Amino acid sequence: MLTDIHPKLPMRDKSATKDFYINKLGFQEFGSADFDGYLMVQKDSIQIHFFEFKTLDPKENYGQVYIRTDNIERLYQSLLDEKIRIHPNGQLSLKPWGQMEFSLPDPDNNLLTFGQSV
Repeated sequence: MLTDIHPKLPMRDKSATKDFYINKLGFQEFGSADFDGYLMVQKDSIQIHFFEFKTLDPKENYGQVYIRTDNIERLYQSLLDEKIRIHPNGQLSLKPWGQMEFSLPDPDNNLLTFGQSV
């Protein structure tokens, strides 16, 4: 019955979020309508939705998404090449649960963790 999941994360500034995901991470805006206070982005087969939360304190934001990939080393290197900030505790590494993972924060401190089974 279930077919997809599209996480919804908070954003303080739609233009900053849009710039980060589209111009830095290579997502595209999804949908033909521009909704006030709402943003949908897509890359490959995943979508992430954002809702406006102007008073969000990034230090108190615990939004997180785990994204699976089939070429984590290439993705990681491409982000490093683009000078995307990797989380200080989220460098690419093999985890005890059999995943290669790395993490990066977005402008609102939503944590994006990328993983691949090894």
